[in-house]
Amino acid sequence: MTTTFIVLAIIIIVALAAYAGYLLIQVRKQAQLKAKLKQEQADAAKAKANELLDNIRYIANAMVEERCELSEGVMRIVKLSQLVGISELVANHYPATFEHFEVIKDHPIKDERKSLEKQARMKLDFARMRSESELEAKILEEAKRLSELKQGSLH
Repeated sequence: MTTTFIVLAIIIIVALAAYAGYLLIQVRKQAQLKAKLKQEQADAAKAKANELLDNIRYIANAMVEERCELSEGVMRIVKLSQLVGISELVANHYPATFEHFEVIKDHPIKDERKSLEKQARMKLDFARMRSESELEAKILEEAKRLSELKQGSLH
């Protein structure tokens, strides 16, 4: 009788140990999968940031080569830098760009602009052109530096 209980106890202990081993393997697989997914997300975020930085460089180069209007380029560069999450760093390194952005950031575009009265449009245009003329040389110098921007040069 006691031998039967000992054999039964050993069978139960072996079964429980096997189940614990199985669960431990499952936890390890899940941890590995979680780490892999986290790495893939980090790689995707880095690739997206690199793509946005490429776009910033392209726009800055277009501004230098006069293929893009100054205000449009400034607006796009600042918006992209906000998406990348480097707008504060860029603002510190490229103050004229952000100074001009502060002037034009609330200007309406497309249909909103068309719906404004002519005098209101002219007032906005005057503010934009005045800012452009005052900051053009500095913005173009900053655009030249931005067109050569490297991935880690802002950090």
